[in-house]
Amino acid sequence: MAASPTIVVVDDAPDVRNLLKTRLRLSDRLEVVGEGADGFDAVELARQHHPSLMLLDVSMPGRDGLAALPLVLEVSPSTRVVMFSGFDAAGLAEHTRRLGATAFLEKSVPLDELIERLVGLASPGGPGGPGGSAREEPDRAAVPLDSVLADHLERFREIFDDAAIGMATLTLDGRVVRVNRHLSHLLGDPPEALVGTPYAEIATGAEVDRALARLRGGGTAVQVEHGVVGRPDLRFQMTASAVLDAMERPLYFFLQVQDVTGQRVAEQALSRTEQRLRLLVEAVQDYAIFMLDPDGRIVSWNPGAERSKGYTADEIIGQHFRVFYPRDKQDEKHPEHELEIATREGRYEEEGWRIRKDGSRFWAHVTITAVHDDAGELVGFAKVTRDSTERRRMLSLLEHANEQLRLAAEEQSEFLAVTAHELRSPVGVLASSATLLANRYEDLTPEERTELAEGVNRNVDQVRRLLDDLLTASRAHTRTLDLRPVELSVDEQLDGLVAAFRNARPGFEVVLRSVPGLVAYADAGRFGQMVDNLLLNALRHGQAPVTVVARPDGSQVVVEVSDAGPGVPSQVLPRLFQRFGTSTGGTGLGLYIVRELALAHGGTAEYHADQNTFVIRLPSEGGAS
Repeated sequence: MAASPTIVVVDDAPDVRNLLKTRLRLSDRLEVVGEGADGFDAVELARQHHPSLMLLDVSMPGRDGLAALPLVLEVSPSTRVVMFSGFDAAGLAEHTRRLGATAFLEKSVPLDELIERLVGLASPGGPGGPGGSAREEPDRAAVPLDSVLADHLERFREIFDDAAIGMATLTLDGRVVRVNRHLSHLLGDPPEALVGTPYAEIATGAEVDRALARLRGGGTAVQVEHGVVGRPDLRFQMTASAVLDAMERPLYFFLQVQDVTGQRVAEQALSRTEQRLRLLVEAVQDYAIFMLDPDGRIVSWNPGAERSKGYTADEIIGQHFRVFYPRDKQDEKHPEHELEIATREGRYEEEGWRIRKDGSRFWAHVTITAVHDDAGELVGFAKVTRDSTERRRMLSLLEHANEQLRLAAEEQSEFLAVTAHELRSPVGVLASSATLLANRYEDLTPEERTELAEGVNRNVDQVRRLLDDLLTASRAHTRTLDLRPVELSVDEQLDGLVAAFRNARPGFEVVLRSVPGLVAYADAGRFGQMVDNLLLNALRHGQAPVTVVARPDGSQVVVEVSDAGPGVPSQVLPRLFQRFGTSTGGTGLGLYIVRELALAHGGTAEYHADQNTFVIRLPSEGGAS
């Protein structure tokens, strides 16, 4: 009997490798002769084994699959390399084909179909082999995902592709694997021309390389501004986030790119305008320029000084210049102190509040220069005052606007990074592991069963809660929540929710006390989501037992969830119900969703620190607000 074709599996996710090894062994049609976790392993395994096939992941730490592919074919030309990725095939498949790959398969392909394709590729007449046909195209229609998950994935693709901001995904080596239409338009190149290109080669300078290195070193998000190679007229601002797997390891990088060329041009234009204005002011009347004697008394006065301070020359000459200072500064003898510094150092400069003749205040930029005669004797001081009130106001507004933009960009980056989390890999592990356990349970070794079960447990809660929380948070943020309130039996709802929670987490004690016959006017599904999020919050951050109490309070129904833990740390309280405000495991959206759903029902969500209790208040009848 002829020996089975050999195969090497290279993927940085241990769960994926374990699943593939087990399924390939059970097929008895391909022999796994090696496994690796990055591109360096791939090249060494190809050199050692010269396998018939290599299943090679695209995004891996150290050296990604795109960088490893040519090197693998160099040391083992007879090996047929099948690229295996959670990224969409669009553009990426063609790029890997040009690099020498035999085929490109998405990780969402069912395992049985994956085995059949690999066996076909390994056969002498298979695609890419002697007498074989051209390398196969990925067949998206042959990737049957669960309809709900498929719908969410399609929505994410639409969000990604149609976003009004440039977006891209990069391998851990920084190579582009997908770009959206907006970024392609900004760069002036079609997506297929950008796929496979190191993003650092698109950007001028070394800022991008340093930023990605910080992400590889454990950073979560970085922001840099850079130019574009061949386009000196463009300036981009790039925000990059590391997307992590269930084990908190980086899977790939997610980029947002904004064209800030117009903003920089406007800033330069503003700077030139300020310069021209300054020259105009100096030439005309916008500077108060006057002389002081050595004691600080005014001895000269120009039209600019009269305009800005309100005094005529006859009114002010002979007075001490302390008259322009607020009372507290006069009491501190601050004007005299300025003259002391100017005398000692030759010059004094500051910005501060000054007083006009009519008592109004203005923000002034002040320069005092000591003036000496030819013999070096101090003869007085030249004082130049510029009214900078409007400039200070504009700078304050600009700083505030920039801070708001920065905070919005950080929040959007974090939200999109969570949304862009590697869905395909956990979905593939869940579906394939379940099929394998159901159909081949008796053929599995105890160790294989344990590995598969642990993989399922790690991925199932992550995917379900991620999708639920992101959809609800997105709709709450845009005020598009679809609520269908009815008269709910609160005790029946809580009985079911608490029972389901206990069954899913045996040993975790939950105590329920509800007034019989209690009715709330609420959406049943959203009511369950609020209570479930508070129970999960207690599980993650509190201590058993958890107590759930439901009681009437006037025209409202009150649901209280408390636990035996120490309570919320004081430093967390100000951001407790904010989006991503308490992200220490999970999506960081649970309490935000509770509050938004309660408000949407016409109720409230609160935390009582003195009792370590979360409280939801909902209307007890349809007319409540």
